[in-house]
Amino acid sequence: MVQTDWKEALTRPSCTASTAALLIGVWVIGLTIINIVQGAYSPDHKVLWFGFLTGGVSNSTDMAFVIDDAFFGIIGAALIAIGYKGLENSREDGAAAGIFGIFQGAFIADLFSSENGFTNTIASWLVTLGIGFYLYWSVLNTTWVDPGVYSVMIVFVTFGFGLRVMTKAEN
Repeated sequence: MVQTDWKEALTRPSCTASTAALLIGVWVIGLTIINIVQGAYSPDHKVLWFGFLTGGVSNSTDMAFVIDDAFFGIIGAALIAIGYKGLENSREDGAAAGIFGIFQGAFIADLFSSENGFTNTIASWLVTLGIGFYLYWSVLNTTWVDPGVYSVMIVFVTFGFGLRVMTKAEN
């Protein structure tokens, strides 16, 4: 019985995990495109993903296409595929409804209403502020991989999701 539950967990992941994989995959593909077109480290500085993730040489002024770009893009595409397949398997109405549901769900509604509780409104705003800060800073400074910006953003996003989970657990 336990073995069956374990296999089912892999073949039917939760909507939350699938949505997270899908959104992270889209973000990774976006970073890959930005890195190829203009450089994601800073203007005319390409991120070398292997070095960035392992502590080696993290950037280059040579804007030529490198294997790192392909590898990072493949990771993004795999995350999107995993997220899509997970939504397809975990929702009766299919993956497309799950994707559109991201923009029509309680998370968005809670930004403008405290009908589901004031804590959910705060949680939605924390996530929105975190993502907005990251996008604003990155566009303004044309630096998309700044660890300091990630540190600020992740605090807002994590607390926002944490508040939502805490509210669900209380109910």
